[in-house]
Amino acid sequence: MLRQLVLFSLGASHALLLSQAACTQCAAARAAASPSMKVFDWKVRGQEPPALEELTLSNLVAAPGSNQRGKRKGRGISAGQGASCGFGYRGQKSRSGRSVRPGFEGGQIPLYRRLPKFVGRPTGIGHTKTEYTVIKINALNCMEENSEVDFAALFERRAVSKSKLSINKIVGSDEPLAVKGLTVKAHAFTESARAQIEELGGKCVELSQTTHKPLGEEEPVEAAE
Repeated sequence: MLRQLVLFSLGASHALLLSQAACTQCAAARAAASPSMKVFDWKVRGQEPPALEELTLSNLVAAPGSNQRGKRKGRGISAGQGASCGFGYRGQKSRSGRSVRPGFEGGQIPLYRRLPKFVGRPTGIGHTKTEYTVIKINALNCMEENSEVDFAALFERRAVSKSKLSINKIVGSDEPLAVKGLTVKAHAFTESARAQIEELGGKCVELSQTTHKPLGEEEPVEAAE
């Protein structure tokens, strides 16, 4: 009897060892297999994408699934968007019409009121302001008489500093203009600055804010055929 029990226990342990070895071999085989991805879309299954050199408007198609039909809401429960049309059953946002006005944040101070406001800097849609690099008229006193003046000439003489704005404006100052016969090129002039320049025999040439060329001398835009 004892001999039979010993033989039975040895057979069970041997079977356990064999099953463990088989599981180890299966796991190793799964790990050694290269990863692969199945394409479940029947529209592209078995079709190779066209080469980039051969891609033209004739064989250019949208990716399958990228273009979907618009949802038909309110057309029955079976359609999926029939009862509440995806807006729920209760609450302000489920009612017809516009529920919340733009900018409303539920009663707390909205963003457009939390942000600081600066004098001379309008904010919001539809508010625009043209910002110029201001050049005082006394900066023109460093130029020679009967010469041509623009921002580049003044910057070369270090009468003005570098600016991130591309357009400039000549304004008056406490110190009057003393140089005669200047041809001043700028994008805008104040009335007092223009009067001082022309009083001393000078000329004010107003430049375009887009082409930076004298007004009236821009090249005509050709009409598209």
